[in-house]
Amino acid sequence: MLMWGLNFVMAKIGLEHWPPIFFVMLRFAMVAVLLLPFVRLPRAQLKQLVALSVVLGSLHFPMMFTAMKTLDAGTAAVVVQLQVPFAALLGHFIYKDRLGWRSIAGMALAFGGVLLITGEPRLAGQLVAVGLVVAGAFMFAIANIQMKNLGALDGNTINAWTGLFAAPQLLAISLVLEHGQLEALRSVTWEALAALLYQVVIMVIISYALWYRLLRKYPVGTVMPLTLLLPILGVLSGYLLLGEPMTWQKALGGLLTVLGVGVIVIRRARVAEPRTGSTT
Repeated sequence: MLMWGLNFVMAKIGLEHWPPIFFVMLRFAMVAVLLLPFVRLPRAQLKQLVALSVVLGSLHFPMMFTAMKTLDAGTAAVVVQLQVPFAALLGHFIYKDRLGWRSIAGMALAFGGVLLITGEPRLAGQLVAVGLVVAGAFMFAIANIQMKNLGALDGNTINAWTGLFAAPQLLAISLVLEHGQLEALRSVTWEALAALLYQVVIMVIISYALWYRLLRKYPVGTVMPLTLLLPILGVLSGYLLLGEPMTWQKALGGLLTVLGVGVIVIRRARVAEPRTGSTT
C-alpha cells in the first residue's frame, strides 16, 4: 500500500516533464518489454486482453494522468476510491450480487465524501479534472470485471500483454491530442526517468507480484481491508513530499470516503470465498 500510495506523488513528479498520455504509453511499453520474455502466449484469452487494453490503455489511464496534470495527488488518491462502489454496483447489475443496506450506506458515504472535497473553493476551476478521475474510477471498475473474467491468468501475463496491446493505442492518442513528445525524450531529467521507472518497476512489476502472492496465500478478508490505507497514504505523501494543502474539507471528505469504501470492502470480503485471486 505504501508503494501504491507513493505512486500518486511519483506520477505528479513525472507529469511535470512528460505529456500525460505519452507518459502512460511509455509505462505500458516498458512493462511489455520487460515482462513478455517471461510469460506465455494466452491464446484463449487474447480477445479479452485486447478489450482490457482498451479500457485501461485508451480510457482509464489517460483520464487519470490527464486529470493529475492539474489535480493534486491527495485529492486524486481519494476520488479514485470511487472504483470500489462502482465495482459493487457493476457486480449487482452484472452478477446479481446482493446490495445490502450496509453497502448502500457505504456508497452514500463514499460519494458524499467526494462531493465534500469537490466543494472546496480551490477546486472550483478543476471540476473537469475531478470528473475525469471519477470517470477513470468507473473505467477501472469495469477493468476489474474484465480481469475477473480472465480466471486464473497470472498478473505478469495480464500486465505484459495488456501493455503490448495498449502501447500503440496510447501512442496514436498522444500524437493526436498532445505535443512535445520528442522534446520530452531529448530533455529527459533524472527526476522524470525515476518517475517512469517507479511506474514500471515498483508500481507494476514488484507491487503487483507481492499483491497477487498475498491474495494466493491469505484469505481475502485479511488482505482486502489493507487497501483502505491507500487513500490515507496518498493524501499524506502529497502533503509531506509535495507540500499540498491539508484543508478541513479534504480531511473530512477523505475520512467519509474511506469509511464508505471500508464498509463495502469489509462486507465484500466477508461474503467472498475464503481464498481467492480476485482483486475486484
